[in-house]
Amino acid sequence: MRRTASLAAVATLATAALALAAPLGQAAQSTASPSHGVSVAHACAAPTKKGEMACNALKVTAGTPKSAHAESDLTAAAAPSGYGPASLQAAYNLPSASGGSGQTVAIVDAYDDPSAESDLAVYRSQYGLPACTTANGCFKKVDQNGGTKYPRGNSGWAEEISLDLDMVSAACPNCKILLVEASSATMTNLGTAVNTAVNLGAKFVSNSYGGSESSSDATYDSSYFNHPGVAITVSSGDNGYGVEYPAASKYVTAVGGTSLKTASNTRGWTDTVWSGAGSGCSAYDAKPSWQTDSGCAKRTVADVSAVADPNTGVAVYDTYSQGSGWMVFGGTSASAPLIAATYALAGTPSAGSYPASFPYAHTSALNDVTSGSNGSCGGSYLCTGTTGYDGPTGLGTPNGTAAFTG
Repeated sequence: MRRTASLAAVATLATAALALAAPLGQAAQSTASPSHGVSVAHACAAPTKKGEMACNALKVTAGTPKSAHAESDLTAAAAPSGYGPASLQAAYNLPSASGGSGQTVAIVDAYDDPSAESDLAVYRSQYGLPACTTANGCFKKVDQNGGTKYPRGNSGWAEEISLDLDMVSAACPNCKILLVEASSATMTNLGTAVNTAVNLGAKFVSNSYGGSESSSDATYDSSYFNHPGVAITVSSGDNGYGVEYPAASKYVTAVGGTSLKTASNTRGWTDTVWSGAGSGCSAYDAKPSWQTDSGCAKRTVADVSAVADPNTGVAVYDTYSQGSGWMVFGGTSASAPLIAATYALAGTPSAGSYPASFPYAHTSALNDVTSGSNGSCGGSYLCTGTTGYDGPTGLGTPNGTAAFTG
């Protein structure tokens, strides 16, 4: 489902549009976005058939993000552009040295990133985070069935994988990371990978991909996402007002996107709606009991949010892509793993619980996002930042971990 985007969102969407035609496994074409300051490209190819997903990672290909050289503990010459762990932990009031020990955050993506572990090591070393390797038991990579028959490599999805691994590391340096690689980008294979992640013990599973809603979604819900006691996060999409699946699943935490900037307020930071974040009313999924907004008869997207604007993007290290090395990324592919890691910092969900409901019981422990828009919806909360709940940012961004506890 897609609705007419606002003029504010059009420039961002046009920037990425040509990139969607990039052949599978090749770097997406970059185009200019003068009204937003940077040029971006979709990391992954667009879906070509029903039931196929695309990752929601946007790579900055030209221009200087406002988050450039953001880390205060590194000199400008040494610091990669984009927000790093210290900035993200400060912005969301996350415990930098405690929390997450013994927790495993699973990352589900399609195709193989042969450089995943070595690239992760560079990222963590750059920012002084503890090593996370196969050898020390912190990092594990499996195929969608839990084995080591990894799928073929894909440079676009490898960028997505690097983004996901780095964001979990940034928010929860003490967490273990399980990377589950689906054989392809179909919902069936990605869903199988979700089940494998849960079967291997992960209580937190991040999914940074999406595609069109369909009448099959109810089946996907029951087959892949109904896992009580497990926090499953899904990015809401990068195409502005409109809903993707599996963010629309009633069993997941749909994660929207913001622009994150420093500010001269008590918090020191401010969030506004990112124009590319997905939001709106699901056409198929029932409304969960904890969601009480009146503008959608069915499920409303999103639930919570975090930084996703490429103009205020995050630092990522990846060498398997054509633009290898340090890069800056945005998209709700950044916000979904950040929220999954925040759930991990909050502790293991109780058996039988639905962690997607937790933020609705702790709204005061979130930073309310009250300005900005991601499209045209008659000025309603479904596409406009407002006091309390709104579509693009949900209930807001993390202010510590209290909103993510049962």
